[in-house]
Amino acid sequence: MNDMSAPEVKTAAWTAVGVSKAHESARLHVLGQADYTDDIAEVRGTLHAALGLSSKPHAKIVAIDLDAVRASRGVAAVYTARDIPGTNDCGPIIHDDPILADGLVQYVGQPVFIVVADTHDNARRAARKGVVTYEELPAILTPQAARKAQSYVLPPMHLARGDAQAAFERAPHTVKGELHVGGQEQFYLEGQIAYAIPQENDGMLVQCSTQHPSEMQHVVAHALGLHSHHVVVECRRMGGGFGGKESQSALWAAAAAISARLTGRAVKLRADRDDDMLVTGKRHCFHYEYEVGYDGEGRIVAAKVDMVSRAGYSADLSGPVATRAVCHFDNTYYLSDVDIRAACGKTNTQSNTAFRGFGGPQGAIAMEYVLDEIARNLGRDALDVRKLNFYGKQERNVTPYGQVIVDNVIHELVDELEASSEYRARRAAVEAFNASSPVLKKGLALTPVKFGIAFNVTHLNQAGALVHVYVDGSILVNHGGTEMGQGVNTKVMQVVAHELGVDLNRVRITATNTSKVANTSATAASTGADLNGKAAQDAARQIRERLAAFAVKQYGGAVDDVRFALDTVFVNGSEIPFGELVAKAYLARTQLWSDGYYATPGLSWDPKTMTGRPFSYFAYGAAVSEVIVDTLTGEWKLLRADALYDAGKSLNPAIDIGQVEGAFIQGMGWLTTEELWWNDGGKLMTHAPSTYKIPAISDCPEDFRVRLFENRNVEDSIHRSKAVGEPPLLLPFSVFFAIRDAISSVGGHKVHPPLNAPATCEAILKAVAAVEAGA
Repeated sequence: MNDMSAPEVKTAAWTAVGVSKAHESARLHVLGQADYTDDIAEVRGTLHAALGLSSKPHAKIVAIDLDAVRASRGVAAVYTARDIPGTNDCGPIIHDDPILADGLVQYVGQPVFIVVADTHDNARRAARKGVVTYEELPAILTPQAARKAQSYVLPPMHLARGDAQAAFERAPHTVKGELHVGGQEQFYLEGQIAYAIPQENDGMLVQCSTQHPSEMQHVVAHALGLHSHHVVVECRRMGGGFGGKESQSALWAAAAAISARLTGRAVKLRADRDDDMLVTGKRHCFHYEYEVGYDGEGRIVAAKVDMVSRAGYSADLSGPVATRAVCHFDNTYYLSDVDIRAACGKTNTQSNTAFRGFGGPQGAIAMEYVLDEIARNLGRDALDVRKLNFYGKQERNVTPYGQVIVDNVIHELVDELEASSEYRARRAAVEAFNASSPVLKKGLALTPVKFGIAFNVTHLNQAGALVHVYVDGSILVNHGGTEMGQGVNTKVMQVVAHELGVDLNRVRITATNTSKVANTSATAASTGADLNGKAAQDAARQIRERLAAFAVKQYGGAVDDVRFALDTVFVNGSEIPFGELVAKAYLARTQLWSDGYYATPGLSWDPKTMTGRPFSYFAYGAAVSEVIVDTLTGEWKLLRADALYDAGKSLNPAIDIGQVEGAFIQGMGWLTTEELWWNDGGKLMTHAPSTYKIPAISDCPEDFRVRLFENRNVEDSIHRSKAVGEPPLLLPFSVFFAIRDAISSVGGHKVHPPLNAPATCEAILKAVAAVEAGA
């Protein structure tokens, strides 16, 4: 017997979420019609800016001669720190990050002056003609040197649980060592750019490629000596961000706005790739000293790690990055007694910043490295040791920072991947291959992921949105998130369409704009769809409830029985097209727009004790990678990769699978090919595509199998989905450890390969030589 009403029967299968839909700008991307900041039509009289950069890593500025700059072709103005109308600062948390160096430079590439000229080329050529006289000071260039000098941008962090020292004394076995994991350039396709246009009554419009419009608004207002209401920041889309445009777009926005304010004309500042890479911060490289105690089966009983990152010359976001590294050292493993320390080394290099994963990958890889060594010491398969240490369901389920894990699916997920990837059979096949192949060696690894979702600064977990329904039934949405290609706009459109029961083509999203939704958080920490989807849902729900109340007045029935689906409103036996009902509601003076708001509940964090509930939930995943390594050249290839990712009840499976694929390849690049190198003079030498190697199509595996794990978020996230931006970047840990497995086979798995990341061909050759020497 079916007790569903007729409208419920008709609408039961209809949904706008949980289905694969094309990216809202896909057609524009393919046709080259998607507008980025540099595509915006320039107003008459637009000038172009460029930055004059420091050539020393640490020095006092004795004198600046800019006469040749001013005399250069097309130059309209040249500005230094003393010309800034307001505050000379663009630091996101601590005010230690000047827009322009004032008397002291702290890295090669630090902006010292701004040139404004009639063309981009003329500005850039003129910027090279500045003559700066320096008094050089000692420079610190590595995190190890920073630790030795006790040079930090913030006080070191310490998280302890239990009694690690006593646990070590009880441990039958210990493993200790050091590891270095390099940084990574964001390498967004669209570089840093800002276009500032003066408005009436001291106003300033800044079109900016940024993940954080509200922060750009604050920085520009302070730099101009104005209030936030004088400044409007807008961003329709970015050509990639990856964290590099969260805080570090501020320098470019501020410099453009300062120039526009002082000249009274519109000013565009577009960084060329080499300037962009010289000036901006990267993913933090980390150096680790670790010691772990374990029993005869491989179960960890005590863990100690001391991490130091290359923060660069200022704090930027290094504190939150280090915090997330501390909170992800455990990854998927229960650690009863721990001593975790993290320091942010002050170095005379670019101030490092956010990068997809935000410290999580750097924290988790250290534990994976340790488990890899424990397995080798015991002669066991590393997967078995990993599974032995997994968090439990009802016990062994509390993180070192005190959060109870209530959504643990890592056991089921790994078991499913182990079976679908035929891990055991392939392990035997790899061993057989290596036994008969003296030069080419294969490696195989399965690594898991547990990643916390939320900003680890609690107040940032909030969002707002506006939804307008027009008289013709079309819908316009604005929210505080920014689109960098990841599909947040598409997902928010789906949420609104679902809430109002309309076809997706009725919904349009406009550019993120600080005059529409105020006080937004950065689109970061994988929270874009979670926060802004909930805010947009809240706004759309209010409109739906008003329309439902109006429909009942017109057609009778009960408000709770009104159904919105199939572009139709079902009420008391009547079926009214959505657009028709909207038109009638307008004539009856029904409010057809609404704002929405959402704040993630249940979060807490005490930075002093480093305890609390910093994450709303955890996303899980695992990957299996098989590689082949040429032990004579260090060359290698990824033969096959299998990834299984927990996106909860995915809002858009096609977009989520694309995100997993992209994150996997980007993370693989970080761990294998992308090497940052500074010379002895502190200059970043890998500052162009010719010297910095990101993965190309030939680096992708021919056999690449990505699936979403069937799951439903236990937390009340947007339609019970889970975030998918950052966590998949940890999946290619499996590539790094498969390479290490292949190298290890050279010595019969008796010697630990001393392999740091990135595992370049040179690093692989050195590790092979070390294993051969120790075998």
